[in-house]
Amino acid sequence: MSAGTVRHLYVHLPFCAHRCGYCDFVTAVGRRDQHAAYVDALLKELALEQSVLSPRLETVFLGGGTPTFTEPSALARLLEALPAADELTVEANPETVTPALARLLRGAGVNRVSLGAQSFRRWLLRVLGREATPEDVRRAVHLLRDAEFDNISLDLIYGIPGQSPADLVSDLTDAVALGPEHLSCYELEAKPGTRFTHAHAAELERQAEAMEGYFERVVELLTAAGYRWYETANFCLEPARAQGRDLRARHNLGYWLGRDYLGLGVGAVSTLDGVRRRNRPSLGAYLAALRSGRPPARELESLDREKRARERLLLGLRLDEPLQVQSLGEAVDAEAAERLAARGLVALSADAGGPTLALTHRGRFLGGGVTAEILADG
Repeated sequence: MSAGTVRHLYVHLPFCAHRCGYCDFVTAVGRRDQHAAYVDALLKELALEQSVLSPRLETVFLGGGTPTFTEPSALARLLEALPAADELTVEANPETVTPALARLLRGAGVNRVSLGAQSFRRWLLRVLGREATPEDVRRAVHLLRDAEFDNISLDLIYGIPGQSPADLVSDLTDAVALGPEHLSCYELEAKPGTRFTHAHAAELERQAEAMEGYFERVVELLTAAGYRWYETANFCLEPARAQGRDLRARHNLGYWLGRDYLGLGVGAVSTLDGVRRRNRPSLGAYLAALRSGRPPARELESLDREKRARERLLLGLRLDEPLQVQSLGEAVDAEAAERLAARGLVALSADAGGPTLALTHRGRFLGGGVTAEILADG
């Protein structure tokens, strides 16, 4: 890889107040005595990897875990040391947002905050094991507005055990009432064999049968409220309602468009010049390696041209913009695409760059199934 070409940086902060039953991210509960040492390790890893980064980044994303659970002095030190970026996003749990934290983030150059609301129904938050209340979510949004944040995203989950269609409508209505610039609405994915799936097995099975209807309701209500359905689970205010701004999540857009990115931190993933690498998920081993000046232990996966094209197709068809077919090589089953176009599930057209492919509105509701048919046998 040519030095200094990567424009997207992900930084993983694993610490949380507690672990939610459905979570499968790399997390560590509490451990406040390790927060400063972890930031030291992150900055050492950044120094080791600095040469791959462009002098000016397009995006930096701090995810977790709960980045805003990190001790404020350690978080401030990290933010101050990060390279400049056009979009700097920090994930936050609503209960961690205080006036001081909002000022810290804004003063450090953060210009986008992603709040994990998940639901506005108290009993559903209890089912998920979330500590925030609906009032915490509203308070967090108001505090961020007071700190002059004008790009706030809310995460919502649907398919929660005990959730009804009316609950979903109420959640969406409450979310829209707060005027976020962006909404991410995800199906609940509970990993088999976990405490959560054992406790809610029957209800999760019932909810699985209702997911398609929930998904359609999410799209219907949010598009009617003036949000662009730009990715399968993501919505942003239409430019006409946002002073002409493009409010898509630029960092995640980099993933969906198949761009290279650097990931720092325990368990973090990078894709660099045809190689995907994963930092191993042991916090102790990560800290020890960087303390001694060595890169953390990593798992490597080679991404040949065919695999990258297949991933580009799978991710690109999640977006509402057409894909250039010529860039996908042999990944597209042309006959299948023609059949699906005849059924109104795929749009085939052309622009200055050649033939293009996109899912129709109807095809997007069937998303994964349609994409699987288009994908040529490897």
